[in-house]
Amino acid sequence: MDRKISFIGVGPGDPDLLTIKALKKIESADVIFWADSLIPEKIINFSSVSSEKIKTSGLTLERITSIMIKRFNEGKIVIRLHDGDPCLYGAVKEQIDILNQENIETEVIPGVSAFQVAAAYHQAELTIPEITQTIILSRAGGRTGMPEKESLQNLARHKSSLCLYLSARHIKSSQKTLLEFYPPETKVIVGYRASWDDGWTEIIELKDMEKFTLEKELIRTTIYIISPAINAITNRSNLYSPSYKHLFRNK
Repeated sequence: MDRKISFIGVGPGDPDLLTIKALKKIESADVIFWADSLIPEKIINFSSVSSEKIKTSGLTLERITSIMIKRFNEGKIVIRLHDGDPCLYGAVKEQIDILNQENIETEVIPGVSAFQVAAAYHQAELTIPEITQTIILSRAGGRTGMPEKESLQNLARHKSSLCLYLSARHIKSSQKTLLEFYPPETKVIVGYRASWDDGWTEIIELKDMEKFTLEKELIRTTIYIISPAINAITNRSNLYSPSYKHLFRNK
């Protein structure tokens, strides 16, 4: 069997939201690298008592990958845990590139993302016919910066469901930009550490987003979902309409 280092999305915090595949990988691993500032210990508790657990919050990319390579070459089963889904702001490609240069195969196992959990808590459908059929996942610029074509102003022009990660520190400018395109009463789901034991979500209005963020002292691990679909009057889809024919119902 080909050996690989697995990069695993473990969701936003609730251990019950782990995929079965992720759980099996955690249970069988010899060495676990985990973002301890973003992943609760409840998830690590699924691992073997004898496994080596390495916290990565204080480590550089070079240090993380050098230990990974060493342990892998020792014949160990090595996994790397990321909060949410690795494809979203996970910084996994830079790790994978280094490992691939050492001829170490890798794989990525997806996980549930915070925007899905926050929406689910409020039974929100973010793609309602004739209101919006598009979800945009993005962030405020900050130190990372954004390509000009992906500025918040350009994204907000679509007036679709817009999910903002890593943006609490930039809420003043973000709200100002969003109000240029969305009505002030547009509903916003705010999720803080969504699905952690001390986490929560709440629906507010866009005009109150900055005030709410400052009152709650939100700085990190916050998701904002701005959408005309939240609490909207639902337009019936064609999918279950008796007059709509498709492959599985042609009569």
